[in-house]
Amino acid sequence: MATGISGRNIAAGSSQQSLPGSPEEMRIPLSRLDTHRDQLDMGWKNETDKKKAEETLEKMSGAFSALIESVGEQPEREGLKRTPLRAAKALCFFTKGYEDNLASVVGDGIFQENHEEMVVVKDIELFSLCEHHLVPFFGRVSVGYLPQGQVLGLSKVARIVEMFSRRLQVQERLTREIAEAILKAINPSGVGVVVEATHMCMTMRGVSKPRSRTTTSCMLGTFRDDPRTREEFLTLSRTRDSLF
Repeated sequence: MATGISGRNIAAGSSQQSLPGSPEEMRIPLSRLDTHRDQLDMGWKNETDKKKAEETLEKMSGAFSALIESVGEQPEREGLKRTPLRAAKALCFFTKGYEDNLASVVGDGIFQENHEEMVVVKDIELFSLCEHHLVPFFGRVSVGYLPQGQVLGLSKVARIVEMFSRRLQVQERLTREIAEAILKAINPSGVGVVVEATHMCMTMRGVSKPRSRTTTSCMLGTFRDDPRTREEFLTLSRTRDSLF
């Protein structure tokens, strides 16, 4: 059997051999670039990292400047003079999830509890970037699991959602990654994730359908095998104003 982040066994049938969201080499943490001023904060581990980040920011700013010019604008005019740098810093923040991995996000947020009833965290706000058009999609997420002696700190569930959503994404993969991360972290008997989002690539371009929404789900373990468990999760996920 595979093991989780603290050596725990993962449910049979899981194909996970490494932590979800664990790149072999962590990228320079560009999200620490100050998004309000044209300078870096002082939180760098060393000058080399700071220099690499500055070089990357400069390269990104140049790319945005070229894009602005390509659409027929003048990057040097007053209203756009600082836009390339602002856009570069914004993109760094929108993709800061690449800096994280499951172990760092969960940390010490796993607790031994003799609780076997369903845990549901719902209406977690979601903001991400579509990897096909680099435009936003946003919505909310509901996550449920059946613990087997271990529970996950509630804020850690939201942090897992944040880690994967702050990357270039497609909604289908995002939904699966969240579910697999919960499974890897605490080895519950089942996990369910439902995501509903509005995609700007559908509402402001192409077919231009502003009221369209996309719903995806991922059910693992008992959530997939037991219809009653799945229905309980879907029922608990709904709220009076729920979009699900």
